[in-house]
Amino acid sequence: MSKTIVENSTNLSKFVYDDAKVITMEATRIVIGDPEELIIACHNSSDSTVYENVTAPADWAGNKYTFDGTTWTLNPNWVDPDA
Repeated sequence: MSKTIVENSTNLSKFVYDDAKVITMEATRIVIGDPEELIIACHNSSDSTVYENVTAPADWAGNKYTFDGTTWTLNPNWVDPDA
């Protein structure tokens, strides 16, 4: 199972981590890991939600899917950056 960080205004799944990974939502940033491994400065506790115990699609990529807490939906505006 995994965790996903979802942007509230768009429901875009921005990041996926293993459920064991510590994610700390703060007012000005999101901290990944304990000890700190990564700082996500472009999102914070007021604009994002962490959903735990989810199964991301096998072909998941950042912004490729929206997630509403229950359902994964392919983002029709997503463009493969490797294409």
